[in-house]
Amino acid sequence: MSDVRGQYEGLGGWLILVGIGIVVTPIRTAAELLPIYVPIFTDGTFQYVTTPGTEAYHPLWAVIILSEVCINALLFLGGVYLIYLFFRKREFFPRLFIYLAVFGFVFVFVDAMSIKIVLPSEPIFDTPTITELAKSGATVFIWVPYMLVSERVKATFTR
Repeated sequence: MSDVRGQYEGLGGWLILVGIGIVVTPIRTAAELLPIYVPIFTDGTFQYVTTPGTEAYHPLWAVIILSEVCINALLFLGGVYLIYLFFRKREFFPRLFIYLAVFGFVFVFVDAMSIKIVLPSEPIFDTPTITELAKSGATVFIWVPYMLVSERVKATFTR
């Protein structure tokens, strides 16, 4: 078994793709979400949709928007921490990777459902939502099993 572990130890093979993905993800997340959330809080949108009596008011808007911001911030920070764990080859990396991947997938779905409550006439699975579900679904259905069964993962993340 030690020969097999030695053969697969290190950040090589398919882990190179995982490494690229985890480095790019926080950058992509910030680049996609900052242009969405910053204006909501700076141009009066948040106040407009959360003030009773306005045309766009719904009592769940504040909860949805603030939850999205907080959860996305936690996913971003988790992603940055994941980079650290990956390059330090920490034992906790595969587990945190799995938690974040599954949580991210569920979050996209639950977020879409909650938006449907506030905006019932809008399609629940619009193109951006389908794209995010596909990306997070691919991570869950391809990379989570890899984290669970890969000899390289078992041999590399041991510290």
